[in-house]
Amino acid sequence: MTSAAAAVLVRYQQPLETRSYPVPESVGPGEALVRVEMAGICGTDVHLWLGQLNIPIPVIMGHETVGRIEQLGGGLERDWRGAPLATGDRITWASSIVCGECFYCRVKRQPTRCLSRKAYGISYCADEPPHLRGGYAERILLRGGTAVFRLPETLATEAVLGAGCALTTALHGLEHAPVALNDLVVIQGAGPVGLAALALARQAGALRTIVIGGPPHRLELARAFGAHAVISIEDAPDPLERRKLVLEQTGSFGADVVIECAGHPSAVPEGLELCRDGGRYLVLGQYANAGEVPLNPHVITRKQLQVAGSWGFEPRHVDQALRLLDGSQWKDRFASQITHRFPLDRANEALEHVHRWRGGKTVIVP
Repeated sequence: MTSAAAAVLVRYQQPLETRSYPVPESVGPGEALVRVEMAGICGTDVHLWLGQLNIPIPVIMGHETVGRIEQLGGGLERDWRGAPLATGDRITWASSIVCGECFYCRVKRQPTRCLSRKAYGISYCADEPPHLRGGYAERILLRGGTAVFRLPETLATEAVLGAGCALTTALHGLEHAPVALNDLVVIQGAGPVGLAALALARQAGALRTIVIGGPPHRLELARAFGAHAVISIEDAPDPLERRKLVLEQTGSFGADVVIECAGHPSAVPEGLELCRDGGRYLVLGQYANAGEVPLNPHVITRKQLQVAGSWGFEPRHVDQALRLLDGSQWKDRFASQITHRFPLDRANEALEHVHRWRGGKTVIVP
């Protein structure tokens, strides 16, 4: 039987282990066996490695993936958009599957909160067959019901993974706190989610965009993505100092929309203070439980803020992201975000690279 290598999270905050798993000789109805071409390392993967989200370990991480179809199961003839699928096609897919039947799926139309939602690279124990359910591997077996998208030849793999789940996450989030034409927008965080939010704010016609973050190479990427101004957390380590700089650049009132993309709990109380009265605040980066911080709710009341949170994304956001990438200059900018590539046997180094903010987008090429 053929086997596939995978980088496996066995213990939190410990090196990933390289393990081999059997590759199924045939696939079931609706399934697809895919040879992984490239897998992105998301900031969420670092949070998972740190143990900040309850997941079943051991787990093959990796929820941002592009690959080529090796086997198609019966009934899987077309992708989510209705395009025909065939062996050899280059595809990507929505990272999670929902039941479509529970309270949140059917009644409240909140499928990202599905009671049975499971995500590739996060929710599947690698000890349990069929094992290959994450992108840090040579092969991945997609479940029936996965939202698969055939990629056009005009859209490079680097663009898809440069955007990663950050763009789809930002698309979902900005439905809850939309950016309008001529809005003043502040983005907390210059990582992939921050850059995706920046791209969407520019696309929406924001009058001015200000990115707060670091280190310097990430702020340079923010400038390349069109940020009108950046504020370095290294040059301005005091939140009060950063607030003063934001007020200076927003006519002393604050921003119409502030988008938290930092993933650090301390960003939230700071971000509330950066909004103008009656502004909108979106908490987008707190996917994992990184801890608690003091927060004065009087700020929300006094400033009459609209505060929203957003969790994950749906297949329709993958569709939107791919259309945006393929139909604009953004695909080149997101592709250029990828600064480091690592083979599978150096997955630990790649994960550490992201953990230490040592580059732009980092990917694994099995």
